[in-house]
Parts: sequence; C-alpha cells; structure tokens
Amino acid sequence: MTVQQHSHSIDPKVEQKQLESLVEQILAEAKRQGATAAEVGVSLDTGLSASVRKGEVETVEFNCDRGFGITAYIGQRKGSASTSDSSSQAIEDTVAAAVNIARYTSEDNCAGLADPEQMAQQVPDLDLYHPWGINPEQAVELAKTTEAAAFQQSELISNSEGSTVASHQGCRLYGNSNGFLGSYLSSRHSISCVMIAQQQNEMQRDYWYTIARNSNDLQAAEQVGIKAAERTAARLGSRKVETCQVPVLFSAELASSLLGHFLSAVTGSSQYREASFLLNSLGQQIFPDNVRIHEQPHLKGAIGSAAFDNDGVATYAKDFVADGVLQSYILSTYSARKLKMQSTANAGGVHNLFIEPNNHSFEDLLKKMDRGLLVTELMGHGVNTVTGDYSRGAAGFWVENGKIQFPVSEVTIASNLKDMFRNLIAIGNDIDWRSNVKTGSLLVEQMTVAGH
Repeated sequence: MTVQQHSHSIDPKVEQKQLESLVEQILAEAKRQGATAAEVGVSLDTGLSASVRKGEVETVEFNCDRGFGITAYIGQRKGSASTSDSSSQAIEDTVAAAVNIARYTSEDNCAGLADPEQMAQQVPDLDLYHPWGINPEQAVELAKTTEAAAFQQSELISNSEGSTVASHQGCRLYGNSNGFLGSYLSSRHSISCVMIAQQQNEMQRDYWYTIARNSNDLQAAEQVGIKAAERTAARLGSRKVETCQVPVLFSAELASSLLGHFLSAVTGSSQYREASFLLNSLGQQIFPDNVRIHEQPHLKGAIGSAAFDNDGVATYAKDFVADGVLQSYILSTYSARKLKMQSTANAGGVHNLFIEPNNHSFEDLLKKMDRGLLVTELMGHGVNTVTGDYSRGAAGFWVENGKIQFPVSEVTIASNLKDMFRNLIAIGNDIDWRSNVKTGSLLVEQMTVAGH
C-alpha cells in the first residue's frame, strides 16, 4: 500500500478570496514591470483518491495542486510563464519571465485580451460546488464495496484491476487588466471499477464508472461494480466477423468521441491553420436535416457548466448545428480574430454540448439497425483530421434481426467522417450524462467492418 500525501486538505472557499487579491497583485506587478496588458489564470485543486484491488488497499492519495498562468502583453507581443509558488518573490520572477518573453516575441496583430464588452458582467451560481466530507477510511470501504459487488455478480469474474473512489474540489479564477476578475468553486467525485473475466483460456476486461459534482448524484457503489462485472462477462466468447459493409451503432459512452472529431474540425485553430476536413464549411449541410448540436453552458450542477471561458468572455447557449447545417465555428478570442469573426466564448473548449436525440431507445436503434455491429470499445488513433479518413480497432457485439447475438473483437471499422456524419440515421435518447459532450447512441448507416 502506498500513501502519497502532497499537502493537508485546504478549503477552497477560504482560499478563493485570498487568490482573488493575489490575482489583482499579479496584474499590478505586470503593469509595474512594463506590460501594457496582462491576464492571469489560477487553478486550485485539492482532493483524495483511494484504490483497492482484490480487497486490499493499493493507494491512498491526497493532492493539493495550485498553478498560476501569467500572460503579459507589450503591445501586440505576448509572453507567458507559470508557477505553482505563490510567494511574492516567485510571483515577481514569473511576471518578469512573461514580460521578458513578450519583449522578444514577434508581433501578432490577433494577440491581446478579449474586448471588455464581451467579458462576463456577473458570474451566476451554477451549483457546481458540493464538497463530499469523505475520509480515507470511508473511501477505501466504498471502493471495497464496489469491487466486492463485481466479484459477486458472476463466477466468470476472475480478477480485478481495481476500484477507485475519488473526491476533488477546487477553485478556478481568471483576471485581466481590463478590469475583469471572475472565480468559481467546483467539485467532482467519482467511483470506478475495472474487472477481468475468464473462460477457458480467454480473458476480457471492461469497466464502469460514475461521476458527478454532488456525491448524492453518484450511482450506488454496488451498481457500479455490478455494471462493470456484467459488461466484462458479456465480452467472453468473442469472435471475429467476415469483412462486410454494415450499419454501425456507437454506444452512448463512445459516441462522444465521434462528436469530438466534429468539434476539433470546427474549432477556430483547425480552420485558420487549414487543417480540417470541414474547412470553410460554415453554412453547409454536414449532418442530416434533423440533427441539432447545441451548447448549454449554464446548466445547474452539470459537469461542463461555466459562466465564462478561459478569456473571461461570458458564455451563452448557442447552436453549432441546426437542421444539419453548420451555424458557427468554435472560437476563442484569438482564433476569432484570425478568422475575422467574433469569439463564441469557447476558449478552452465547449461547455455541455448536446446532440438532440430522436425518440429512439437503445433497443429501437438495434431494431432499426437490424444487422450490423454495435461498438462498445475503440482502439488506436487512426483518424486523419485533415482528410476525415477514419479507421480504428473496435470491439463490441454482432447484431442480427435487431438483437445482440455474440461479442466481437479484433475488427477494424473504417469510413470517412464526412460520410459518417451525413449518414447519421438515428440518435438514441440513452444520453450519457457523465461527459461534457452529452449524447445518446449514434447509428451510422454504413461502414466497412474488416474482420477475417
């Protein structure tokens, strides 16, 4: 058993006020050292994580991390430096480093702070902070309960890669010399479990996890263990299939990776670098006309909620895709200037992205597919974001007559992302809420499944 103790637990609520005044001091110091503008991002994370394997404690970790990212501007020149030390000497040195870099970098007419009128005027309480008063002993017990439930679920479960209970809380701050200073507290708790199943000389592994801002919203520990065991045992007896062209159903927990490829293709940076298979596709039909992809940054208590982005710009609800047509790129202040557009308040990414479901349950999607591959695991990184070519190792289940028949492993699924998006024929209402990208299972009309 290893116990790693980085620091005693600190209360982010107590620290928040101190960090706010520290940000103001850093901005003043940057000005004193000759910066014409400056911005500071601060993150504070404190937490506990306990892991158990086969009923024995593996690790108990406490962590307390804080980081200051300081960016100084001299006109249109930009320099950045970071530190985890908040002593006045360290702050002074880090500011000096950022200012020095700014003096020597070349001018960039898109560099600089966001426009003051775009800054968040107030920071609404999005109900993101729910500390969980769990101690190491309780965390260990909960992890043991999770794993024990998995072992009891099936005789086929032969081993465990462990069960982990984690609780983290922290504070995020952003301030700049245009007078903006925003901060918010947040928490994130999780229970996860990875199991191994064996039959004859075949072994399979699978997992399950639950994550939430509020520990009361977590799935019960036993349920996490049971689900991990069921998923693992279900993979035994897997076969390859003949190479074929069939519909492919991406399960909800994997579907977000498919949308991730869409998101990276329509971010400002991939557009201005001209490294996207959806280059200059604003106003074009990318998905079928019933597809809507939208962002809801102010959902109470959600994993991806935020009142302002990494530039301090106020977030707002918006459609990226409506009626299958691309309405907007995903833009930070910098990439918006590069493209001569307005920031969409997405510096640092999207906040609670939804693809609107059709009225299809998971079972409906299997019926609609009739014959094809349900994918529950993806391997490898065979995605070319410039051409859209998609080829990845996959595992899952073969479906005939709308019903799951047997597990499948060691196959490759291939197509082009443009075709996959255009041929997205159904979106399940089995939404996976655990990710920042919230989607149900996605049914793609046809892909090449390469087996034998």
